[in-house]
Amino acid sequence: MTYSLNWDLDSIFPGGSASTELNERLAQLERQIETYYEQINQWSFSSEDIDSLVTILALQEKVTNGFSQCNSYITALLSANVKDSDAKILSGKLYASLPRWQAADTILSKKFAEISDNEWTNLIAQDQLAPIAFRMNEIRRDGARLLSENEEHIINTLSLDGLNAWSSHYDTIVASVTVPFEQEGEIIELSAGQAFNKMMGDPDPEVRKQLFTAWETAWQEKAPLFTDTLNHLDGFRLSTYKLHGTTDFLQKPLEYNRLKKETLDVMWETIQKNKQPLVDYLTRKANLFGKEKMEWQDQDAPIILGDMKEKTFTFDEAAAFIIENFNKFSPKMAEFAQDAFNKSWIEAEDRPGKRPGGYCTELPETQESRIFMTYSNSVNEVATLAHELGHAFHSSTMWDLPALNREYAMNVAETASTFAELIVADATLKAASTKEEKINLLDTKLQNALAMFMNIHSRFIFENQFYTARQKGLVAEQEITDMMIEAQKEGYANALSTYHPYFWAAKLHFFIDDVPFYNFPYTFGYLFSLGIYAYANEQGSSFEQEYIDLLRDTASMTTEELAQKHLGVDLTKPDFWQAGINMVLEDIQNFMELTEEFMAL
Repeated sequence: MTYSLNWDLDSIFPGGSASTELNERLAQLERQIETYYEQINQWSFSSEDIDSLVTILALQEKVTNGFSQCNSYITALLSANVKDSDAKILSGKLYASLPRWQAADTILSKKFAEISDNEWTNLIAQDQLAPIAFRMNEIRRDGARLLSENEEHIINTLSLDGLNAWSSHYDTIVASVTVPFEQEGEIIELSAGQAFNKMMGDPDPEVRKQLFTAWETAWQEKAPLFTDTLNHLDGFRLSTYKLHGTTDFLQKPLEYNRLKKETLDVMWETIQKNKQPLVDYLTRKANLFGKEKMEWQDQDAPIILGDMKEKTFTFDEAAAFIIENFNKFSPKMAEFAQDAFNKSWIEAEDRPGKRPGGYCTELPETQESRIFMTYSNSVNEVATLAHELGHAFHSSTMWDLPALNREYAMNVAETASTFAELIVADATLKAASTKEEKINLLDTKLQNALAMFMNIHSRFIFENQFYTARQKGLVAEQEITDMMIEAQKEGYANALSTYHPYFWAAKLHFFIDDVPFYNFPYTFGYLFSLGIYAYANEQGSSFEQEYIDLLRDTASMTTEELAQKHLGVDLTKPDFWQAGINMVLEDIQNFMELTEEFMAL
């Protein structure tokens, strides 16, 4: 079959950034938020009148769904065309309504906190509220920490031109980043997304080196702007923490991910103890490239041995491959993926003017998703496509749940995506017909582990250091850059001969306003998925419904409770993490054995 490389946005709101329907929905949303605010303001708790609260929560769900629908659409417009200035104005219009909504949530949260413990226990036991009791408890907990309504409203209003604005400013700067590249004797300007894909995946080492030098220069040239942006974005966040009496900058990200500090610590400690095999893998790969030690831009480069040609997939071939292999684990996943391709939910075209990276976004009012990426026919891109489809499938299993019970955190959000990616990675390995092809595909699979255990660990180390320094005042560009280099050396266990000093500027994840410490959840999700994948292989076809049940619970309990209920494991102990890492170590061992004979050549 032939599928479109461009997504269909008109079925959501026709007309792009000039959409009349979008503007009507924005106006309606503003009215709904005002009604929501008024209803909450007038509401007072009564054990005899549960229906009033149920009505308020139903309106809250409409507001949540409406905001998400409009935001996903506007973000999609900006992703597909970073120069869409009208979409930026629409984004500003949407977020202008946010403080009033946040003010309403603040009042509700504080009113929840004022209810006595006994009355609260009886309230959340009511049939209409019991399904969302876990989330209501979280809202009540947060309400006890809030400042006055007026103070919270001031903070939320200032956030529009503070936290949110600095994050948006980052996107504006990135839109102006171009990377020069010499092609057939002519200098062409690549967008950040195009340059990154080519720099990290081109089979020609000279192309990778040329692009990496130009890439680093491009980010360095705008580093003063990124320095201001990062300082003020995280400075605003730290000031907000301080106003609320929060001194530990990891408290919010841990609570958001419903994760114990003990769990996070044991995960990193277990990874740290297992880095030597990854160092050996990186060194072996560098040796295969004719180098003593791995260079930054070569980490994800394909290993092409002998006369082997790297396997590629057209977009249509990738779709067929993903659907076929999803079906072996879950017919429902396969059916869902087929539907996504048929309905053109994916923006995959490789063209200038797109933002870098990839993501999946939800559209709760139409109960759909949209996937954004720049597809370039590589095995890596097939994995990315599967990854984002995993996100979309996760959302699809939850559309019938209350909105509050669909708000899963990032760490478990990576569960379905990484699980889907593992299915495709193993499928490509099994389909390999030669030793050379198997080495190439094993390397592709191991690049994921490398990113999770080393690259993201370095990001976590960097963010810890930056937040610590930022608590004392503004951090200079050179100091930030030095922190990044040292964090990379530690995260990679000194396995590289060159590093990426301006990675902190190039990586969007450091500049996202809604979720602090955006990085460590990826590593958690990766290892969590490895455990689920191993369990799925043991269970066979009977696993499909168990898997869906797990996904549906991801926003209704702590992560530790989720793992205990569905997998019977204790995340605060190293055993679970080591079991996942052992699967990676097995792949490394296979890679080392397969490549041994090529070292003698």
